[in-house]
Amino acid sequence: MPSPYRAIFAAPGTKGFSSAGFFGRMPLSMMGIGVVTMVSQLTGRYGLAGALSATLAMSAAVVGPQVSRLVDRYGQRRVLRPVTLVALAAVAGLLVCAQQRLPDWTLFVFAAGAGCVPSVGSMVRARWAEIYRSSPRQLHTAYAWESIVDEVCFIFGPIISIGLSTAWFPEAGPLVAAGFLLVGVLWLTAQRATEPVPHPHARHTTGSALGSRGLQVLVVTFVATGAIFGAVDVVTVAFAEEQGHKAAASLVLAVYALGSCLAGAVFGLLHLKGRSSTRWLVGVCAMAVSMIPLQLAGNLPFLAVALFVAGLSVAPTMVTTMALVEQHVPRTRLTEGMTWTSTGLAVGVALGSSAAGWVVDASGAKAGYAVPAVAGALAAAVAFLGYRRLTGPVPTEGRGEDDRHLRTDDDERVA
Repeated sequence: MPSPYRAIFAAPGTKGFSSAGFFGRMPLSMMGIGVVTMVSQLTGRYGLAGALSATLAMSAAVVGPQVSRLVDRYGQRRVLRPVTLVALAAVAGLLVCAQQRLPDWTLFVFAAGAGCVPSVGSMVRARWAEIYRSSPRQLHTAYAWESIVDEVCFIFGPIISIGLSTAWFPEAGPLVAAGFLLVGVLWLTAQRATEPVPHPHARHTTGSALGSRGLQVLVVTFVATGAIFGAVDVVTVAFAEEQGHKAAASLVLAVYALGSCLAGAVFGLLHLKGRSSTRWLVGVCAMAVSMIPLQLAGNLPFLAVALFVAGLSVAPTMVTTMALVEQHVPRTRLTEGMTWTSTGLAVGVALGSSAAGWVVDASGAKAGYAVPAVAGALAAAVAFLGYRRLTGPVPTEGRGEDDRHLRTDDDERVA
């Protein structure tokens, strides 16, 4: 491991919570694609599969920020464990309804409940921010490391989920994803020493982290970005099936994540100067442009190469986004702020996967790649329009009182 990455793990407890975060985030890459594979295996209906994946994502988008707001206020352990049990019960119900071929509406009910899965990545990044708040260089490396972990999850998650559902039984992928979630959350919340200090006296009831104008730009842009990811997942599964190699979809999606993983690893080693907002804008535009070659895909090898190139812009953009969130959101609402970006992605995944599913059903898999291309163009347009909000001075309204409460909370903890 290069020395900048070794250095961030010198702090006690960092290896433990980052490892737990890996397991807790595996469902992020396994559950949606697992549901798509399961339903398409059982019914052959990609429209239904995409709609269920969209329901899962939309539910996570609605519930996730509220869970993170409670975490900022009451702590990770007190909130994550009961929420995770609710999500696991809903996943169990979804699998039973799918296996028993119950009416479609029952699948949607349990898919909505399964969206209670907490944003484990935000919880881990909040722990890094608590440790390296006074060291921006190390925090940049820590965020880059977590983006690498995200992409490793997306390399292996679809392979495991699709592979199990096609080789074992259709419900196997989501079932194993639920197991990863249980292990990850229990392990993470057992580590109390690195848990960020909750802020029960901060003004959480007077507004949301989403009141930040800069965060609003990031979230709306990420809705379009998430549509890219959701559409690519669904269309790639359908494209691989049309080519007669459905199981190969997991490998092609892994190549997409591999490109992002390698780019993120290099990005974390760089000592960058200049505005984070400018790097972010360039990254969003690069993601948009990278969707164009997918329209030319005629076989799986070409598609894999195109997705690898497309992945090179993903992790650096995500790392820069987290840095911008920290700049534009008060410390007492940091977990919520990070979760709002995940929420934007989740909403986009819902819209993208649903739209792609209907396009595939109507016009075939190759036509479905128009959906991520349109989503990329929208992401770039929003990024350009909102760029000035990210380059201007960070609003300080409300921060003073939050900081006073923060000092009070820290003093009470020391006492």
